[in-house]
Amino acid sequence: MSLSVSVAQTAPRLGDVRANLAEAERIIGEEAGRADVVVFPELFTTGYRREGMDHAALAEPLAGESVVRLGRAAADAGLIVIGTLLESADGSVYDTAVVIGADGRLIGTYRKSHLYPDERRHFGAGDRLQVVDGGVARIGLAICFEHAFPEIFTELALRGADLMVIPSAVPVGYEYLLDLRTRARAQDNQVFVAASNLVGFDGVTRWCGTSMIVGPRGQVLAAAGTVDPTVIRATLEPADVAAERRQEPVLVNRRPDLYSHLAMPTDR
Repeated sequence: MSLSVSVAQTAPRLGDVRANLAEAERIIGEEAGRADVVVFPELFTTGYRREGMDHAALAEPLAGESVVRLGRAAADAGLIVIGTLLESADGSVYDTAVVIGADGRLIGTYRKSHLYPDERRHFGAGDRLQVVDGGVARIGLAICFEHAFPEIFTELALRGADLMVIPSAVPVGYEYLLDLRTRARAQDNQVFVAASNLVGFDGVTRWCGTSMIVGPRGQVLAAAGTVDPTVIRATLEPADVAAERRQEPVLVNRRPDLYSHLAMPTDR
């Protein structure tokens, strides 16, 4: 059965959670009947800034207003909603991906585990990877900087993920990383990847857009530009994953006994 995925490339107002939620609700409503899954960027409810932003004041528990409103919108539209927000828990702030089911329930979460070095002053790090069974797909979650770690995606693929979702906040000048790594992570593991990035100028940072949906051969199925908010869409055929893995059986021919250094920390 085919799967319809929409990726929303948004330009949130920095710190204006209610306005950003209203925009997300509008997009979700417009995707009703078009999409099974809608993906939003990293911190799409608050905007992304490391310095000069009160993360603790903007963070919410997972039972807070943002998840409640997104859940209501998801249920009204009958689709899955994914994106990251600032989560307040255990005295820390986390950059947390939420997966809200088509019935409005929170069915999965993932705290960004591989933090960009400057983020460590602001966010707690998650301690587990996550695959969420969304019914229509098994969804592997990664966030922004985690594009750079092939091991994450292989682990998620081995756990059964056939759709990887990557909400990001990547600035102008790094478009090449989004393009290269999104396609590479899809082809490496022969999965679909839906990558949603921020766009626009928030007064300090200009975000590069370049959101895309990629197939298991690394082929771009839909792509956004670098300037404007937009929604891109693609219809995915899950059978394409199995077909590509039959043609080139990479995952089943790995030699983990030769990769022992992957478990060793290094400063090089």
